[in-house]
Amino acid sequence: MKQKIYQIDAFTTTLYGGNPAAVCILEKWLANDTMQKIAAENNLAETAFAVAKDDHYELRWFTPEVEVNLCGHATLATAFVLYNYYAFKENTLRFISPRSGELLVQKNDSGLLTMDFPTDVVTSATEQPNITEAIGKKPLEIFKGKTDYMLIYETQEEIEAMQPNFHLLNELDCRGVIITAKGNDVDFVSRFFAPQCGIPEDPVTGSAHTTLTPYWSDKLNKNILTAKQLSERGGDIQCEYHGDRVKISGNGVCYLVGEINV
Repeated sequence: MKQKIYQIDAFTTTLYGGNPAAVCILEKWLANDTMQKIAAENNLAETAFAVAKDDHYELRWFTPEVEVNLCGHATLATAFVLYNYYAFKENTLRFISPRSGELLVQKNDSGLLTMDFPTDVVTSATEQPNITEAIGKKPLEIFKGKTDYMLIYETQEEIEAMQPNFHLLNELDCRGVIITAKGNDVDFVSRFFAPQCGIPEDPVTGSAHTTLTPYWSDKLNKNILTAKQLSERGGDIQCEYHGDRVKISGNGVCYLVGEINV
């Protein structure tokens, strides 16, 4: 069987920037093992699979090693594919994730895509010596969300200079670790590490901004924020805090359209 596949650079207007995601729009669900093998073969942070169901699309995401609960950049990439290659005409695209519920994506006249995600609920965490050792520098504060730890630092330069120990990070009991600080030219900056999921450093992590946005909204006393993820590829994100929901906006660029054998 031949299956169409797309590779989209998400959260960027520049080819080879942002975070690449593969997207497969399926007629029906493949076996879990098959989807996991496709994701491993792609060897991208995430491969998204979507199936049309009545007035929405069911959506799932796989890293090269595991299925994950939520992936922002691959959701944006899937919306980009549906709008640009499947002639989806409505302004609002409705996804249902078996693990994260309803996820809405809107497209404005300029092509900017805005995702509406549930806000992560975070709690203050006590000092975590194993996390500090893995990251390499003691944070000002530590928070624990649904799947990730978030570490707060003072400056953008600290975030840029961090060189974590990925072997130690891989031993932590969490999906990943977010490090963040106030930005020099944007409201806040971040990096995201998730070696447990086969992603040592994610280029741009939409889902992490469901954790980052409420924190920085409260800290900076504003609901609309600009953000940058300081990976090698880099990415630009616009965020809006709406209490129990976070709107995360970005652009996409198509790198590849092809077919795979399934």
